[in-house]
Amino acid sequence: MPGMGGPNRSENFILNCRDWKKLYGELPENLRSQFEENPTAFPRKTIRLAPMTGAVENIGYSDEKQFYKDIVTSCMVAGVPLSLGDGCPDEKLLFGIEAVRNAGEKDNPLKVAVFIKPYSNKKILERMEWAEDIMEACGIDIDSYNIVTMRNKVNLEKKTASQLKEIQDRLSARGLPFAVKGVFTKEDIDMVKELKPDIIYISNHGGRVETVTGSVADFLKAHGKELSNYCQQLWVDGGIRDAQDVFTAKALGAECVLLGRPFARALCYDRQNGIKNLVKKLCGGSDA
Repeated sequence: MPGMGGPNRSENFILNCRDWKKLYGELPENLRSQFEENPTAFPRKTIRLAPMTGAVENIGYSDEKQFYKDIVTSCMVAGVPLSLGDGCPDEKLLFGIEAVRNAGEKDNPLKVAVFIKPYSNKKILERMEWAEDIMEACGIDIDSYNIVTMRNKVNLEKKTASQLKEIQDRLSARGLPFAVKGVFTKEDIDMVKELKPDIIYISNHGGRVETVTGSVADFLKAHGKELSNYCQQLWVDGGIRDAQDVFTAKALGAECVLLGRPFARALCYDRQNGIKNLVKKLCGGSDA
């Protein structure tokens, strides 16, 4: 780190990509037949841009501010919802907020899901104020605590349910959904059982952090049904690369799937049409 790789020779990243295919093969035959008859029948709201920052360090983009402008614009053209993440320095989140504001219309502002790292609650609340006018939901990116370089640099905290409850209550008072991103361990499950957030977001940070070995696909299969009792929606990211993977995640209970690397790659390949073409391959012509 920084970069797109991961610990243990990218073991969890490899498992993330592999296991969606494995679990698709384990789905009931009638479900697989349903997919094969119409493999791109997903509403575009099924997929969402995953929160990404560090475009210069991680993607090789020439300019951080330009990256956010380009990816926000391209996702709008493609008709898919967006997420913003934050990073160090603070300008990464601020550039994203600016790009979203500029992409919206005065009477119809663009709204996105905003994910904030597990700083002190005072610092989290400050960032929520920065982004309040563009938020359709807000979440705490608990799995970023496992990025040791980031944790040490900006003093990230291993959050407890009681600490997150303060953030949840602030959002609830504003009528905004609260998400916990990075649910991937037994300890995380115990925390969200107590907290009951609106959105439980299963993720291992794209396999980029030091955590338990395994894939998000297997985790969703093992715990998705249980977790759905403690939230309104399940979201998932990690290793999702094609329409079959999207279908598998949906079949296992995910309401929304999020993609990071595929969107970044599509943008770099073709700034004008890359994301639009990728979304068409994933969802076909459905706009519902």
